[in-house]
Amino acid sequence: MSMITTRRSLLAAALLAAFAAPQIPSAAVAAPRPTAATGSTAEVPAPATRAPIGTRTLHLVDASRPDPWKPEAGHRELMVTLWYPSLPSSGPKAPYVSKELAKKFLGSEDAAGVRTHATLNAPAAPKARPLVVLSPGFGMSRLTLTALGEDLASRGYAVAAVDHTYEAPVEFPGGRMEDCLVCGKPGLPVIANRAKDISFVLDRLTAPGSGLRVDRDRIGVAGHSIGGASAVEAARTDRRVKAAVNMDGNFFAEPTASLNRPVLLLGAQRAGDKENRKDWEQTWRHLTGWKRWLDVGQGGHLTFTDGPWLVERFGLPSTVDPKDAPVAFGTLKADRATALTRAYVSAFFDRHLRGVPRPLLERPSAAYPEVAFLK
Repeated sequence: MSMITTRRSLLAAALLAAFAAPQIPSAAVAAPRPTAATGSTAEVPAPATRAPIGTRTLHLVDASRPDPWKPEAGHRELMVTLWYPSLPSSGPKAPYVSKELAKKFLGSEDAAGVRTHATLNAPAAPKARPLVVLSPGFGMSRLTLTALGEDLASRGYAVAAVDHTYEAPVEFPGGRMEDCLVCGKPGLPVIANRAKDISFVLDRLTAPGSGLRVDRDRIGVAGHSIGGASAVEAARTDRRVKAAVNMDGNFFAEPTASLNRPVLLLGAQRAGDKENRKDWEQTWRHLTGWKRWLDVGQGGHLTFTDGPWLVERFGLPSTVDPKDAPVAFGTLKADRATALTRAYVSAFFDRHLRGVPRPLLERPSAAYPEVAFLK
């Protein structure tokens, strides 16, 4: 696998590294714009509904396999954040990120003051829910999918965001921090390994005693960047996955087998990008089920994550050259980036996990003129 295929990929990779790479100890978040909220008053964009949602964190150990990136560490360990419809609770809201992980991942503790909308350890509502697993980009923390995770939970989904250990900074219970060991090492089977991680998480969340009531017949996976390619691979390798969303993730190789499950390709700036468009074209012809290819021309590689609103509130990390920012964020404002990501991802899962028709997926929408239907 080559993580860098074009100039666009080079610049996107540099911005990902600026957010995630612990090897730059001097990284610091730039001063917020004068109109941006400070860490003490900022919050995750509000979900679609006011329905109560809960959250908790799981530390999972897959005793069936050694860690592929660090065999001497023993069994594969994963950290997972759950969001879910909950019973009303007066408990505290969960922190967005710890000070330690904020400093490691973002170069500053500022984001530790961001408020979320999910109540920590709130009791789950008793009804069985469709499950959506989220996989972040390479070098990216699962926290960057918080806005999407909370929104899906507010719409009635159980959601699990997975950190793929040694592919990004990951904080474990007790404050143990594991860095990205495979960053900058092309040729590793990242996508295949992530598909195994996702299947293991499904094993645990669909088993008795998970604490969630999951509808085993309604499971989807969505991911950003290489997490999106991994979502499609998980649908290919695990029959439990009924639908997959790839948010601007290259596949890096033409698949060897077809996939007849519903797939949404939600990209940015791909219409005029020959190399990145070719990557998706190779996979497109192997998708034999329901499929859509949507493109956000004003967006960037990080449009579908928490990146836009984090930068809008706190500024770019000082290690990022401002002229490279359009590659990662485009010209789309953060509120629009969050709104369209939530709208199209939830519409896709509503249709394919709940059987609810969503016209948003059938034709261009006046509500979201930024989104073009390429296929």
